[in-house]
Amino acid sequence: MLSIFSDMIGKCMEIFMDDFSVFGESFDECLNHLQHVLEKCIEKKLVLSWEKSHFMVKEGVVLGHIVSKRGLEVDRAKIDIISKMKPPNSVKQIRSFLGHAGYYRKFIQDFSKISKPLTMLLSKDVPFNFDEKCFESFSEIKRLLTEAPILQAPDWSLPFEIMCDASNYAVGAVLGQTKESKPIVISYASKTISDAQLNYTTTEKELLAVVFSLERFRSYILGAKIIIYTDHAALKYLLNKKDAKPRLLRWILLLQEFDLEIKDKKGFENAVADHLSRLSDTGINAAPLQDAFPDEQLMAAQHQPSPWYAHIVNFLVSGKTPEQWDKNRKNHFFSKIRNYFGMILIYITWAMIKF
Repeated sequence: MLSIFSDMIGKCMEIFMDDFSVFGESFDECLNHLQHVLEKCIEKKLVLSWEKSHFMVKEGVVLGHIVSKRGLEVDRAKIDIISKMKPPNSVKQIRSFLGHAGYYRKFIQDFSKISKPLTMLLSKDVPFNFDEKCFESFSEIKRLLTEAPILQAPDWSLPFEIMCDASNYAVGAVLGQTKESKPIVISYASKTISDAQLNYTTTEKELLAVVFSLERFRSYILGAKIIIYTDHAALKYLLNKKDAKPRLLRWILLLQEFDLEIKDKKGFENAVADHLSRLSDTGINAAPLQDAFPDEQLMAAQHQPSPWYAHIVNFLVSGKTPEQWDKNRKNHFFSKIRNYFGMILIYITWAMIKF
């Protein structure tokens, strides 16, 4: 799919596995793009499922999310299923619930912190005891999913804003922007810290939250202006330590990859409270969703207009290279694979003999 539509990806369509979406700024433009895509399907003899096809819609379900000009929303049909789940009575059922709810964790602020009582039951040698704290966590997650906010599309011309926070056992972050003097939320992220990280000092945990947010939102913010709201005094202390630990040195090197401006979160408390709100104001002027990577985990699939690894996938599936390639192009292709995929050298050697 990626190789067939390589000249259209990011311009008029997006692809994930065997699904694709065609888009346009207007009805006529969308119709024109759809015509080009269908002509390509006819040319390559691709068969589309009529039952699964939707044409000229203003919103649609993509990977369990509703995508529209308003932004990114949870699929209410799936949320209804989660909300009807009964309290778990086994570890397997807890794992199932967290798996379903965790898919929408970017819509919930401090998801890891809220779900901590449940995740504790997944640990080895921990007796199963679904107590009151677990029930409160279970109910709170379901409530927050039913009230999940609409995540907005990033405006690439504006700086990104990250609000970080750290507690004794979790770190959390919010990625957002300020558009027309109104704060908007792009994504929430959180993570429980490991046993070793529990021994970090409070100031180290503050920096850990910053490092976590930069790594989690890397696909959005790399190369852009970033404003981070955190405990500026703590970071200043750590960055100026002469006997910094190797761990802190690694973190400092990571910070240098980004265009950062760190501001004290104490002077931003009121705005943060608004920024972390559930965006109940539907009057926000939301831009059309132009996010080239609806989920940061899919960034690699959208990083280049015609990614070279698409040919590797097609080759491993079909055992063939593009017909228009000459001998030099094929040799370059196999040479490039060797540098990245040492585990498939035997298969490549067989293919080079064949071709």
